[in-house]
Amino acid sequence: MPRSGMHNSSEVLVPPHCPNANCKYHLQLGAQWRFKRIGTFGRQVAPHRIQRFLCLHCHRSFSTQTFATSYWLKRPDVLPQLLTKTTGCMANRQIARDLRVAPSTIDRQLARLGRHCLLYHAAAMQAAQPAQRVAIDGFVTFEHSQYWPFHHHLAIEPESDFIVYFTDSEVRRSGKMTTDQKCKRERLEAALGRPDPKAVFKDVKHLLEVVAGSQPRLTVLSDDHRAYPQAIKALRCEVMHLVTSSKDRRDANNLLFPVNLADLVLRHSSANHKRETIAWSKRRQASAERLAVFLVWRNYMKSRREKRPRSPTPGQARGSIDHRVTIDELLERRLFVSRTSLPQRWVEYYWRDVITRALPRQRRHDLRYAA
Repeated sequence: MPRSGMHNSSEVLVPPHCPNANCKYHLQLGAQWRFKRIGTFGRQVAPHRIQRFLCLHCHRSFSTQTFATSYWLKRPDVLPQLLTKTTGCMANRQIARDLRVAPSTIDRQLARLGRHCLLYHAAAMQAAQPAQRVAIDGFVTFEHSQYWPFHHHLAIEPESDFIVYFTDSEVRRSGKMTTDQKCKRERLEAALGRPDPKAVFKDVKHLLEVVAGSQPRLTVLSDDHRAYPQAIKALRCEVMHLVTSSKDRRDANNLLFPVNLADLVLRHSSANHKRETIAWSKRRQASAERLAVFLVWRNYMKSRREKRPRSPTPGQARGSIDHRVTIDELLERRLFVSRTSLPQRWVEYYWRDVITRALPRQRRHDLRYAA
């Protein structure tokens, strides 16, 4: 990712582009783009003096803070600490107590960090080689209560343990239930609707379409889930599908070991996915945002092997990056969704369009200027 030096107040900033998505010079730059400095304003946290600018084409004013990940944040010190605390298995309220802020502050800033991580990974993948061989699996979890389970579908590159992409699907509660539990499930589904029975097929198909891109061939490793062959058959490219029984021993000799390991690390590192927890995700949307943070941490910041701290990250192993990304580098500059191409499912995650049936109020991302 390019470096801009946005956080160094001693540097003179040359704006990389106009931040107005409707401006001609938001996407394409040239020597003809003209802007001027229009003074400064002060604030309570460093840097205390912020330079303001005016685009002479669209006449939108902006500042150095417009290009910072701390844009519009009253507590910019919180955001850099969220990544390690979130992937260190702390729940939102635990983080709030530790940082002495309101839980709602953590909820909002974690959502912002999740959106930033979606854009960061998507931008990194635009310049990277597509994965020619992936292992896929559904990570089972739930939102709001166990009556609303869903799957996070992960696509992992086996040779590097790199998480390429993820989606999610609502599923109907299944398994052994008492008569009362079955009756409650019927009442909830009658009042709130039933999950799409083809959701897994649709989301796995989309997952593999994004992974395959324009490649003519793709190798897919999976278990024997009955929806996978249907999704693979619907792809336009040629696919070699290697199936491993879900009953096989899940050790390092298993072909699905990379995705099984990712599931294990995800459950170990995330408070909302522990087997016994009171910190489960109340919204599927929030779970996707946490997963985006985990993806960036796992791919670009964490050693590939836990017992070998100096081992390369998955991103280094596949050649996407040449060094381990630090938190300062990750949060070095604000990323604009209007300048980054996101897959359709991640567009829904970015704008918080994923609904939770059991909750009457859905918290969408509709702020006009904030990240």
